[in-house]
Amino acid sequence: MMIKKSTAKGFLWILISLGVLGCADMDPVEFDVEKPLSIKKQEELNSLEELKTYTSDDSRFKLGAGVSMSAYNAQGAMFSLTNENFQEVTAGYGMKHGAIVNDDGSLNLTSVNEFVENTTEQGVTIYGHTLMWHANQNASYLKSAIAPKEIPLPDGPDWMVLLDQSFETDDATGYQTNGPNAPIAFTAEGEGYNGVGRALKIVNAEVRTNDWESQLFVTFPKVTEVGQKYRLEMDVRTEIAASFPTQAHTAPGGYKYWNFFGSISSTPEWKHINVETTIDANTSGCNTIAFNLGANATTYYFDNIVVSWYNSKGVTYEERTPEEKKDTLSAHLEKWIEGIMTASKSNTHAWDVVNEPMDDANPYELKTGVGNTDLAEDEFYWQDYLGKDYAVTAFKLAEMYSNPDDLLFINDYNLEYNLDKCKGIIEYVNYIEEQGARVDGIGTQMHINIDSDKAKITEMFQLLAATGKMIKVSELDIGVGVKTTEANEELYLAQEEMYKFVMDQYFSLVPKAQQYGITIWSPTDSPASSSWRAGEPIGLWTEGFTRKPAYRGVVEGLGGIDIN
Repeated sequence: MMIKKSTAKGFLWILISLGVLGCADMDPVEFDVEKPLSIKKQEELNSLEELKTYTSDDSRFKLGAGVSMSAYNAQGAMFSLTNENFQEVTAGYGMKHGAIVNDDGSLNLTSVNEFVENTTEQGVTIYGHTLMWHANQNASYLKSAIAPKEIPLPDGPDWMVLLDQSFETDDATGYQTNGPNAPIAFTAEGEGYNGVGRALKIVNAEVRTNDWESQLFVTFPKVTEVGQKYRLEMDVRTEIAASFPTQAHTAPGGYKYWNFFGSISSTPEWKHINVETTIDANTSGCNTIAFNLGANATTYYFDNIVVSWYNSKGVTYEERTPEEKKDTLSAHLEKWIEGIMTASKSNTHAWDVVNEPMDDANPYELKTGVGNTDLAEDEFYWQDYLGKDYAVTAFKLAEMYSNPDDLLFINDYNLEYNLDKCKGIIEYVNYIEEQGARVDGIGTQMHINIDSDKAKITEMFQLLAATGKMIKVSELDIGVGVKTTEANEELYLAQEEMYKFVMDQYFSLVPKAQQYGITIWSPTDSPASSSWRAGEPIGLWTEGFTRKPAYRGVVEGLGGIDIN
């Protein structure tokens, strides 16, 4: 039989192998293969102990984590990571006003009760966050609580006059034109409707390319809503027979819809106009009627313009006084603080009582919503109604409903970036205490980056330490300047160094008796879908719970604690 060369070689190898194995046992061959550097580095990180093992046995210092209350209550991976590494948790949103207060002012504390029970079982305490803030509020309820009072009309539902302009004085309330194509003038006395008084006179000198190039705007002090009924009454005449349309505007010149009260016809003789309309989606949100005058080269005369709406509820509204608003909000504030603190106090021994009070542009003044027309739906500035003492009230209530030994904090951001803001909050703390309230500590959030000014960080800790108050780094996270998808080892090492620097400065500059704790605001990198620093690698772990160099930076920083 003929065997192919390749087959013969394989057959020979089999025979040799069998012979060797049959003659004697051989020592296994050892291969010296070096591990990839990336694996070695990760193994070094993984060999470190859980974070809280590096803290002192001194229970005064708390290493904390900011967590989603729902994620913690789900008892999944974040639940395990938190319990293994941290001594304290801060609920990112779940304990805030907007998460708990229902639209009728009642409190839904079901998830909070579960959170308290779960943390208690795991030996992890809660940092209460936050009792009084301008954001994350049930602002719709708070606004409704101080909305104008309803006063029943004597005769029930009726038409209510919004604008009544007879043009007998130079008071131009409720009307204007769009410029030189519609100059405003007045008739002589006795040339108004029925020969009484005077009338508004507008000359459109020529036919315009577009009828809206010459317009009269009539504005009334109520915004239309779907389903409401409105009435337009007026007296009008023109030098020639004419017809002109009405448009719905959100403000003079703010066009929304081509038809509001239909088209108005006029003649050289005075004519009384009385037309009603029911508001639909096209005309809702408006408070201005635009009369398009440009299609007719003529003089227009208007008199006795009255705009009314049908008050189907049969009520009128009376604005509450500042004192009434203050009393109403103070009562709700007490109900809110009593409710959340009573539900949480068995496992919560420190509270963020007032959050972010100081204004960035005026760092020695309080924030305000006054004049801001672009407030978010959940924004409500308590201080605009309760005044400068709003924090005094909050701290007194917190002391009333907390445990006797609970610590009460005020908290703000950018204190390391804007040192005047740091000084401003210190001044405000002094003011609060001068009014008889107790403030135990100051929290500095520290949402910073690897290139944040280290000198300012140092000075901030020095300023805070000089107050003699307990000092907490309340929301520490550190960005690297790019998204997670673009980060590299160099940036991660810089992040590690900055975490260590912050902790070194804290432990070296804040006296031990004033060291309340440090909370890592985002233990893992932020998902792209997050509302906070979306897609940024700010954590000590990746989204997949793999340790990063930043983890080692925190371990190194914790090594600065004096445990003797």
